[in-house]
Amino acid sequence: MKVVLFCGGYGMRMRNGTSDDVPKPMAMVGPRPLIWHVMRYYAHFGHKEFILCLGYGAHHIKDFFLNYEETTSNDFVLRGGKTELLSTDIADWTITFAQTGIESPIGERLRRVRHHLDGDEMFLANYADVLTDAPLPEMIDNFARRDAGASMTVVPPQSSFHCVELGEDGLVGGITAVSDMPLWENGGYFVLRQEVFDHIPENGDLVADGCAQLAKQGRLVAHQHRGFWKPTDTVKERAALDEAYTRGDRPWAVWEHGGTVARVPASRVGAA
Repeated sequence: MKVVLFCGGYGMRMRNGTSDDVPKPMAMVGPRPLIWHVMRYYAHFGHKEFILCLGYGAHHIKDFFLNYEETTSNDFVLRGGKTELLSTDIADWTITFAQTGIESPIGERLRRVRHHLDGDEMFLANYADVLTDAPLPEMIDNFARRDAGASMTVVPPQSSFHCVELGEDGLVGGITAVSDMPLWENGGYFVLRQEVFDHIPENGDLVADGCAQLAKQGRLVAHQHRGFWKPTDTVKERAALDEAYTRGDRPWAVWEHGGTVARVPASRVGAA
């Protein structure tokens, strides 16, 4: 299946952790940027046709792949001044680089690459800045059996804040951690059918428009994931993932452990 990656946003909350015009998916985790980790996840499960929805800082993404160094993450032999790779990362990937506008919302970026999907009934989509060990084959199989237009991975709330119940007299009736509430967040990993395009207007949003309309029609399903899931919305979150990578604690790297889904609590990385 083709994989559409949205990688053209400004990523303003990451601004003080990257150079001025680097898009968030190019923030580094270990020796490679976030987008590489996301793509390796999909490629591990056999999905190696990627469509990159470019926008802000597109040249950084293009330059990374045009000047890709396989020796950075693969063993090799240096013989007579020539390198002999013992393994490769992206040699069998197909990557389409599509400029989808600087200010375009996610839904519009998806609309602008529809012709690259060749009318495929189903395809995958991702924000390119969230790492997980979610069981992709199971997500796809469950969706394929359902009469629905879209599926999104949902995860428990990640906030460390607490909600306070107040009585009329101002007395606190209870305190509950947000993470303990019966709520789910959009996890950013989608399995979609062409039907989703019927619900995304020009300059619309994938979730607020496309998924919301499908939900109203009972045609949106959710895959609940309680395993590892980490966003990179802030410099602190990205730094925590980078540190975890360095110490070898990287459950999202399913390609490193034979596809076994590591059931690591989402709070583990970056925990005090």
